[in-house]
Amino acid sequence: MFEALRKYAQFSGRARRAEYWMFALFNWLMSWGFYIMLVMMGATGERTHDLPPAALGLAMAYGLFALAMLIPSLAVAVRRMHDTNRSGWWLLIALIPGIGALVLFVFLILDGTRGPNRFGEDPKAGEPPEIQRLPD
Repeated sequence: MFEALRKYAQFSGRARRAEYWMFALFNWLMSWGFYIMLVMMGATGERTHDLPPAALGLAMAYGLFALAMLIPSLAVAVRRMHDTNRSGWWLLIALIPGIGALVLFVFLILDGTRGPNRFGEDPKAGEPPEIQRLPD
């Protein structure tokens, strides 16, 4: 989960599915945590112009968190595309209404290419091979 933060702005190389999805889960949980706290403080809805100072501070903290996560989110997504032997520019397919986000989602869940590819070494190299089932 924190591998993406250690490689904050590293757009080269490859990222395993686990690295990408654990970071995405971390971001999702943090965002929901901020949202729930803001709802409990009454910071959503129509009357947001008279927020208590604590809610305003929390909203600003969430904005800073989202801004801080922008670069590592893009970097880990580009490295994930590299693991499937695709250029990071494929992330732009999400801009196509409807089908674009679905295609990107499929690319993000696909297993990476085995062995080295044009973007670097296999991040799973050196791990024990998967256990194969014996035929019945």
